[in-house]
Amino acid sequence: MNAHKLILNFGIVLACVSVPSCTDYLTAPEPSTTLVKDFYNSSAAAIQNVTACYVPLMWEFNNTYFSEWFIGDIMSDDALKGGQNTSDMGASYDMENWKTTSTNTLLLDFYRAQYQGIGRCNLALANLPEMQCDDAAWTPKLQNRLIGEACFLRAYYYFRLLRVFGGTPISTKVIDSSEDWQQPRASVEDMFMRILADLEEANTRLWTIAELSKDKTQIGRATKGAAQAMLMKTYLYMASPYWNKQISQDAETCYQLAKAWGDSVITSNMYSLCPDYHDNFTLLGENGPESVFEIQYMEIPWGDYGEGYGYTAGSFTQVLTRSRSTKKGGGWGFNHPTQNLYDEFEPTDTIRLGEAIYNPADSLIENESQEIYLGSRYLNNKYAMYEEYPEGWDLHASRGPLNNKQIRYADVLLMYAEACLNSGDEATAIAFINEVRERVHLPEVGKYTIKINGVEITSPTTEQLLKHERRMELAMEGHRWFDLVRWGNTKQHMDAYAATESEEAKAQMAAFVEGKHEIFPIPDEERELNPMPQNNGYN
Repeated sequence: MNAHKLILNFGIVLACVSVPSCTDYLTAPEPSTTLVKDFYNSSAAAIQNVTACYVPLMWEFNNTYFSEWFIGDIMSDDALKGGQNTSDMGASYDMENWKTTSTNTLLLDFYRAQYQGIGRCNLALANLPEMQCDDAAWTPKLQNRLIGEACFLRAYYYFRLLRVFGGTPISTKVIDSSEDWQQPRASVEDMFMRILADLEEANTRLWTIAELSKDKTQIGRATKGAAQAMLMKTYLYMASPYWNKQISQDAETCYQLAKAWGDSVITSNMYSLCPDYHDNFTLLGENGPESVFEIQYMEIPWGDYGEGYGYTAGSFTQVLTRSRSTKKGGGWGFNHPTQNLYDEFEPTDTIRLGEAIYNPADSLIENESQEIYLGSRYLNNKYAMYEEYPEGWDLHASRGPLNNKQIRYADVLLMYAEACLNSGDEATAIAFINEVRERVHLPEVGKYTIKINGVEITSPTTEQLLKHERRMELAMEGHRWFDLVRWGNTKQHMDAYAATESEEAKAQMAAFVEGKHEIFPIPDEERELNPMPQNNGYN
């Protein structure tokens, strides 16, 4: 492991009791009980509290596995579920084949993990602004940074909820009474406004990556650049065809604001593309020059399943995505890239193709029926660590050490190109597409053709080239489904993709219903606890 990797606690238990009178021994606090006000008494305690706010981002398992790529990759044309067979991870099988119900356990765990993160952020934001102590390290600068981190993370959790479920309940205070448990479901616009407010506050308080990097133990925390990148991303979503029709904001203005926030990240000169694309997906390359925000993981020998959420500092993704063959790691074989994705890579795009997709030789396949899933033998190569196996790592399911790259600088450049293109600045959009392509030694815009759903496009538009570039650059990193939805033609695209699939895969698919399947049902168990309207088309 890198020595500088952020070490995250697994949680903070704070008990709060009421003390009407210091002389009334019958109602005095029990011994060893920590009052909330007593906890916030040092800079170390404040840092510990905010560190705990990051932890739910790491969670990938409770009742089932719920890594976000089960949605971002597998729901899209980039990947099939994989696993031992179609019944392995039934919750994911239902989702990718448009058979999702409101009892889906993957969605329930994902929903609850985000709200646990929000609850931790609310606790920090309720106490840190007024916190005072004699600790010399507790400076206004540190206080500002920690408040900024909590604001950024709360926005991040709400953003994750929004693009999976649409509007969900918003809470910005600590829920410490059953009377406050039930909260109304927010509109999509209210969700966006909450996210923007938190990100703007975070931007005023967070440190730059240059300031944060002075203390190597703090690398991995949210920075001003991460907040600005998320502001750009949020405005891109607000401007997009699918989401803009659900809000009152002007799309053109949102694109211009997205471009302005992208300018802030780019002109800071604090990020750059790694010269070697491969470095983004190695242990040595973690938190490198291209990293804007990563979910931090580390391998520790005592990490385990526990009783669900948060019993490990490691990731399940490495085991989940590795080949089921013992000759190539003995993993669980989920997240199989599609032939459709493979075919869209240009013939000369060998660097990114090789990084995204591993095509095992016949000699490495032990059990065809389990390792070739509905016609796809391909495996996700980016997070499986086939070539970088940490010494002593025993492949325990919960101990994967590789960080999850949530925002890379390449993603920022392509989002910026999209904002420029939709703001009428096509030349700048092309320049940034070319910058991303130059890193992997590919020809400039206008000197290549692309394939979409098996059809060669001989005179692609800049919009088509940009969407192609996002797919290729970010393949198998969990972005594709959310891009397809926001671009607004999900049914048309997914129907065309389905026609290219194997007969085995097509036999599993139900029909995609426009206006329903772009988002997912609010879990039944949550609606029983907090009655609220269900999403369109779901019971």
